[in-house]
Amino acid sequence: QVQLVESGGGWVQAGDSLRLSCAASGGSFSSYIMGWFRQAPGKGREFVAAISRIESNTFYGESVKGRFTISRDNAENTLFLQMNSLTPEDTAVYYCAGGILSPVQDPSSVRYWGKGTLVTVSS
Repeated sequence: QVQLVESGGGWVQAGDSLRLSCAASGGSFSSYIMGWFRQAPGKGREFVAAISRIESNTFYGESVKGRFTISRDNAENTLFLQMNSLTPEDTAVYYCAGGILSPVQDPSSVRYWGKGTLVTVSS
């Protein structure tokens, strides 16, 4: 059973940056498409970013393009999300997603979920 544990969330001000990490265990990390989703209060789960097995392809949600960068370290079984120029609209619980099938933007394509880490951006 794959376990995903997020870290790096917190409270920041608009314009600040944060880096989220997701540590994976119990599976073949390098064989999975990995990604991040987020869920704001009262809203559905939203696709943020995904990355292919060997980092050759990345995908981003429209609202984060140009500000967020997804990366992975297969040797350390870790997924990252660098978030820059944060705005209050980025406030949400961020979930690490593993074993993503197609389409990567669809939450129902995700096989494994972390428990989430809260990011709060104040204006």
